[in-house]
Amino acid sequence: MIERRKTGRAWHGFFALLVLWMIPSMAWAQAGFGVQARLTQDAVTVRQQSDGLLLQLALTQPVPYRVRILPEPPRLVLDLNTVDWGDARALAALGELADVQAVRHGILPDGWARMVLELGRPYVLETSEQIVDAESGSGRIRLDLRRASPEEFGRLAQDEAVFAARNGAGLLHPESPAETPALPRAARKPVVMLDPGHGGRDPGAERDGVREADIVLRFSRQLREVLLRRGTFDVAMTRDADEFVSLDGRVRAARAAGADVFLSIHADALPEGLASGAVFYLLGDEASDASAAYLAERHDRADMLSGVDLTRNTDDIARVLMSVAWQDTAPRARGLAESLVEGVQASGLRLHRRPIQSGAFTVLRAVDMPSVLIELGFMSSPRDLANLRDADWGARMAEALADALELWHAEDLHHNARRRQ
Repeated sequence: MIERRKTGRAWHGFFALLVLWMIPSMAWAQAGFGVQARLTQDAVTVRQQSDGLLLQLALTQPVPYRVRILPEPPRLVLDLNTVDWGDARALAALGELADVQAVRHGILPDGWARMVLELGRPYVLETSEQIVDAESGSGRIRLDLRRASPEEFGRLAQDEAVFAARNGAGLLHPESPAETPALPRAARKPVVMLDPGHGGRDPGAERDGVREADIVLRFSRQLREVLLRRGTFDVAMTRDADEFVSLDGRVRAARAAGADVFLSIHADALPEGLASGAVFYLLGDEASDASAAYLAERHDRADMLSGVDLTRNTDDIARVLMSVAWQDTAPRARGLAESLVEGVQASGLRLHRRPIQSGAFTVLRAVDMPSVLIELGFMSSPRDLANLRDADWGARMAEALADALELWHAEDLHHNARRRQ
């Protein structure tokens, strides 16, 4: 029995954190998840195709993995958690292809295994999947690379300075030893990605001639101005105009900017019209209440407008994020949400009676950065709608959130330093 979980156009990109999909309980036991995987006897198969490369890596068990494309020279970086390379003689087959200039592999200081393919021409990641044999528990990672123009490659390849700061510089160049440490986080300002919800053909909630997409874009611009003026953070936005951006496109934009924090900004409406005050949502396997479930479904449905249906993988992805890659990021996201609540409360602004809730929001599934979805208020509440339309209220809320972000960042740096000791 083979179970395939594929990451196609909806999730591929220059930096895709691809985690192990759920497999039946017997396969978990046979795979011995948590024990180092090893290369199997037929470890590597690679094929040059008319428009690209097909790479497959066979392992004794499935593992979480990450794929990035880097420039100058074009490189594919594959990180796996965790793999014992052994003598890795099978990797030599990769060097026999005309478009593979060099192959390097090693173990990073955090225990992840890394393989780097130096490419002879620009390629981008077309699709990725991990195929799991539910009977044997073995895993096979398949990467489809497509030739790209220099212009497309330039857009999709991750900036190397950002990559080095977040992931360490080891194994990127022949002269770079595997033990090269990551750049300290103080070497650059942390990046906050603001994500104004909806936009374009998806107006979001509408009340009294006011569109949610317009309200959250205006507020995001206010918050960006406050953060940049204070100088602690750099700020990027998933959209800065009335345009449609898919859910996975928002996450890709955050990664392209090297974001350290992702804040999705909304001001929705509920059918019953009873909710009011700011709410901060974290990613959860199950919604904290019926309203959270409604909002998560409504937000995710926006991607149906562009023909992208992510609902099929919701349960599997949420469970895996919680059980594997989400372990480090979830406490930081929780701390961020708590700081945001404290900031709003300290400013005397209105909070929902349950200010921190959870839901299966697709836009929060970036497991490599703390992510929070902010409902500034609810357009279905007349009082909230009046606030949302008030520029002075928006300025107060922006200052409150900026205060909270600065406090959280200082505490997060302190906790990170303690964890490294």
